[in-house]
Amino acid sequence: MPGRANLEDICGIETIKLGFFREVQRKISELRASNVKLEQKRQDIQAILDGIPDVMAVLSMKFDLLSVNKSFYNIYPGIEPSGRRCHQIFKGRAEPCSPCPVAMALENSSQVARILQILNWHGENRQIECTASVMRDADDKPHRVLLLQRDVTLEKQYQAKYFQAERMATIGILAEGVAHEINNPLTSIGGFAEALARHLTELREAAPGSEKFFAIIADFDEYVQTILKECQRCSDIVQNLLTFGHRDVKRLATVNLNDVVHNSMKLLHPRLGRLSPDIIRMELDAEEPFLLGHPGELMQVVLNLVLNALYAVSESGQITIATAVRENMVLLRVADTGTGIQEEHITKLFEPFFTTKPPGQGIGVGLSTCYNIIKKHGGDITVESEYGQGSVFEVILPYLSD
Repeated sequence: MPGRANLEDICGIETIKLGFFREVQRKISELRASNVKLEQKRQDIQAILDGIPDVMAVLSMKFDLLSVNKSFYNIYPGIEPSGRRCHQIFKGRAEPCSPCPVAMALENSSQVARILQILNWHGENRQIECTASVMRDADDKPHRVLLLQRDVTLEKQYQAKYFQAERMATIGILAEGVAHEINNPLTSIGGFAEALARHLTELREAAPGSEKFFAIIADFDEYVQTILKECQRCSDIVQNLLTFGHRDVKRLATVNLNDVVHNSMKLLHPRLGRLSPDIIRMELDAEEPFLLGHPGELMQVVLNLVLNALYAVSESGQITIATAVRENMVLLRVADTGTGIQEEHITKLFEPFFTTKPPGQGIGVGLSTCYNIIKKHGGDITVESEYGQGSVFEVILPYLSD
């Protein structure tokens, strides 16, 4: 028969039980406090995400929308994203978009993919910058994709106006010389037209078949050819100005970079005419460097680089303009023997409104405009310079082989 439990045994067990329950109650209190803090953090994070005006969405690896922020419902009202794929909601397509930022991010999970798309927001086609980046789990393995959509329509419109303002500023620099350049052939046209009018009277008085008759006819041929040549010269100048100032930058065309350089030099001819004849040296590649781009914008790049070089050489140095085809790239190189650029200024050259010129001679938008144009054409621009020794600007652009 088992022995009876004494009072000490009973008190000991109760004491243990009481301590256990107290510990459980303490843990429960801690868990409740922790849950409150976690919920508060979750609400804070959600409030931050909902306060972001950009559309944010978390996607699965199969393009399914898992969660979105409040802006999504503002931009896409009445749409329930759960269980639907991104291309179905954003583009109304059964297949993924092409190009697709999410697919691009998944292909290279170490980089952020960013493209510009036209999407319908509030019944209006807008330019939307779509950015996708891969999210990783605790084991550093890709398991989600974060997609951001930002409306950059106004930004692109202001950028286009900015480019146009810089282009018009360059035209302002060229205006005096271009007017003089056009005035010369017009003077010739007017003079030869007056000579033709005088010869008409003489032609009526001259006997057909006489020596004087044939002499006047010969003058007519010479004068007419001169007038036609001078008219074509005016037309070329005006056409170059129209190409340079053309605002429709959406239509890209096949462009020969050598032609862009020649046409730019025609616009600069009045300014160069006052300088040494050998100040510009051309080294254009015999293999025609074709690319897909906008002729007016590319002319703006050439003009800005050459005008900066002219300012640097100060009428006593030399400028070399070269083009070349290197595998799948086209090269434009503008080198000068001018004053060069101080080392601390080189990293700031392509920043808007940075300039080393005195007040009244530049506002610092030329090179930043060149940079944006070149980037938009899928290229890059670099500069090498030694203060007091000159500078070399190199532009590379995708070569159009076909």
